[in-house]
Amino acid sequence: MSGTTKSPLALRTISEAADQLGVQQHVLRFWETKFPFIRPTKRAGGRRFYRPQDIELLTGVKTLLYDRGYTIRGVQKLFKDEGQRAILGAANDSHAGGASTGRAPVDPADFDGLPTESGVVPGEDVPADYAAEVAHTRIDYGAPAARGMSEETRQRFLEIAKRLESAQAALGRGLSRR
Repeated sequence: MSGTTKSPLALRTISEAADQLGVQQHVLRFWETKFPFIRPTKRAGGRRFYRPQDIELLTGVKTLLYDRGYTIRGVQKLFKDEGQRAILGAANDSHAGGASTGRAPVDPADFDGLPTESGVVPGEDVPADYAAEVAHTRIDYGAPAARGMSEETRQRFLEIAKRLESAQAALGRGLSRR
């Protein structure tokens, strides 16, 4: 594109849309397969062009997935239950200053551990790439995806977590004997 900026009403190519949203192009193509409400205009040769309303929906999807901790299935259910208005509401919250959790993202330099059911795993024991990913994750535990979990499912997850922690401890003991 030349030095001019496009009108807010202009169509955007997939690269322009991806840049505006801060995601990779393949993410947009993947979201099209998961969310039926994301339907960019396709021109000759299959080139995608995103309308302003497509960008608003994509912004809502990104906010729900990245900022509020929804799963893909959670966003699909939200759309099924509440329609586009719920997705667009997340986009509007995003424009107004972020998710409604009220929590600021953690600076990875300040990451000092990973909380688990049994306590905190020290920061130096958490791989750097995972620590950075976790430090930027903000989960709204009041979100429908979290609220909808049954007590039985929660208990199963807790049991799995305990087994994983036991296995991790056993592996640690085995490695220290060498």
